[in-house]
Amino acid sequence: MSTQVLLLGLLVGLANYLFRYLPLRLRANATRPAKRGATGVLLDSIGIASICALLVVSSAPEIMHDSKRALPTLVGFAILGMSFYKTRSIIVPTLLSALGYGLAWKIMMVI
Repeated sequence: MSTQVLLLGLLVGLANYLFRYLPLRLRANATRPAKRGATGVLLDSIGIASICALLVVSSAPEIMHDSKRALPTLVGFAILGMSFYKTRSIIVPTLLSALGYGLAWKIMMVI
């Protein structure tokens, strides 16, 4: 892999992370209302919904082409759902599901 591609991927990933993180950090000291309405609950659910949608859209063509990818995808999806349910954060579950997918794929290739 070219170092330019790796550097570009890291730069885009960092910009994406900061684009999502900084608005939350800058508003962290603001007073929050005591009661969350339906809009707050809806906005809290967008993170996990978008990750699940990306998982389905990106994995469907791969699974249709190579059925061996179905099991690692299901492992990643299960880890995503369980860890999001436990932590209510989207960062850790996304990383854990990517790790779970990679490990399941590696184990399948060894067996």
